[in-house]
This record gives sequence, structure tokens and C-alpha cells, in this order.
Amino acid sequence: MKQIVLVGRGGPDKLEVREAPDPRPGTGEVRIRVRASGINFADILARKGLYPDAPALPTVVGYEVSGTVDEVGGGVDADWIGKDVVALTRFGGYADAVCVPRVQVFDKPRALSFEEAAGIPVSYLTAWQLLVVMGSLKPDETVLIHNIGSGLGLAAIDIARHVGATIYGTASAGKHAFLRERGADEVIDYRATDWSAEVDRLTQGRGVALITDPLGGSHWKKSYRALRATGRLGMFGVSTASSSRLPGPLRLGRVAAGMPLFHPVGLMSANRAVFGVNLGHMWGEPEMVAGWMSILLDGVDDGWVRPHVDRAFAFDDAGAAHTYIEDRRSTGKVVLTT
Repeated sequence: MKQIVLVGRGGPDKLEVREAPDPRPGTGEVRIRVRASGINFADILARKGLYPDAPALPTVVGYEVSGTVDEVGGGVDADWIGKDVVALTRFGGYADAVCVPRVQVFDKPRALSFEEAAGIPVSYLTAWQLLVVMGSLKPDETVLIHNIGSGLGLAAIDIARHVGATIYGTASAGKHAFLRERGADEVIDYRATDWSAEVDRLTQGRGVALITDPLGGSHWKKSYRALRATGRLGMFGVSTASSSRLPGPLRLGRVAAGMPLFHPVGLMSANRAVFGVNLGHMWGEPEMVAGWMSILLDGVDDGWVRPHVDRAFAFDDAGAAHTYIEDRRSTGKVVLTT
């Protein structure tokens, strides 16, 4: 099989295509011949040495794939062989074959291409956890989605529309028209204006009920201040660390220094809540995650889950795909195809 191996910390040139023996599924696993692999910002952070959960080098990253099952391990029904599937992978997704526990594998909706299906697991599951499971978003509430033009941002739009909430988001101006077509009620150009002042205007000074924030550092302080009474702040990334020019460990240190300290008394006084989401730490709850995934895949059939692939890169062009995302050129999901 072919794998994209991360051989060192640094730029896109640290991703190398290499040959390796085909993996064999163990007990409770299936082997998938991969057709498409989703790219996530965690992969980029791992390449830069900023992702603490990344395995030791050299390694193969990648959290989600779609493809066809061609072999099963002990304890798995042979009927899975030949099925088109979508799966969560605990790394290893940047490959044309991967073995995955059966509980992390799901039937691919027929209405979706392999590229679209590969864009569902991480973005939609994270957005579902942020907005519905922990964010408790209600139809009469307003949500502010930072980086709303990302794959996760578009997933959050779909889910918030399904809930019936009012949707605000931050994105560069060139993405606004598309995001409004997707269902955002208001999109704020964070480069040209103070987004918090615009939120204050839009809500007549009340603030919003839920904010999803992947930026990290001092940005979380600003998001917290933009909440209304009973508001919730969902934190799920530190993407600002990627843009710093400092060496790897110093980038994280600078972001950490700017993070807020949330005191219980202050939270009680403000009637606000904060929570964190890391789908990569949910491996111990496979049944829970599978339940969320079932809802989302039903949403494909019902028409409210609409994965959008901005661009599919050939397998050998993983470095170019990373650069495309880092340059903030993508709107929606970027995937690799084998």
C-alpha cells in the first residue's frame, strides 16, 4: 500500500509518499481500501509539532476516510466485505489501506461521493458535540461560529439550520456570499471590522447564546465577553498557534499565556458556561459517537446534512493540500483521493 508519512516537524515537504506492506485486520477490525481521506487542521498542527496527541515520528496522520471494505478480522460479519463505508481512524488515514475497529465504520450514504463522505466524520461530529450535545442550542437562540468558512463551520451551519437557530459567523469577505447561500444569517469580516462590536450591534447589546471558537489564546476572552446571560462558549482548538513565526514550543507557550482563567464564582455571577471539545479524546466512548454519527447520516438522507468539498487533491499532493488550507483559500472541506 501507499502511505503519506510525516517524517519530521516543519513544512509540507515533511510529508513523503512511501510504500508499506498491506495491513491485516485484527479481531473486531475491518480493512478499508481508501478512496478519499479527509484533511483536518489537527494534521497540520501535527506536522508543525504543535499537536500533543500525534504519535512519534515517523507517523501517518489522518482521522477520517471513505472507501470499500475488502477484508474483515475475527468476530466481524463477512457481509461487510464489499461495502462502501465511511470511518473514523485513530491516525493512519493518509493511506490507501487502513484497518479500523468495526464500531468506527459506517455505511456510506449512496447519495454522497467518496470525497463528500470523507468530509463528514470529524467536522460534523465535532459540530454536533459543540452545538447540540454540549452547547444545547435551541431554536430561539443565536449562535456565533468563528471560522465559519471551514469544513467544521459549514457543518455547524447545517446543524444550526436544522435546530432552527439564528446563525452569525466570522470569515473573510470573499466567502460571505457563499456562506449566506449555505444558511448563515449574518457574516462578519473579522479582517475589516471588530467582530465583537458587530455582534453587539446585531444583538442590541444582549450578546449571543452560544459561541464556537477554534482560535484559542486571548481570543477566548473576547468570545466569552460576547455571551449573553445563560450563554455558552465552546472551545475546540488553538489554530492561532499555527500562524505564529515562533519555534514550535514557544508558539504554544504564547497562546497559553493569553488564555483566560475561568473562575467558578465569576461563571456563577455572569450566568455563563464554558466547555471544551476534543473529538480525538472520545475513543473511549465509541457507542456514544456512533449514536451521533447515526443521526448525522440520517440527516444526509433527510437533506439537512450537506457536506461541501472545496477541493480534492491527488494523494501525492498532500503537501499542496496542506498549503492550500494554511493559506486560508479553502471554503469547506479539503480531501485527498487515492
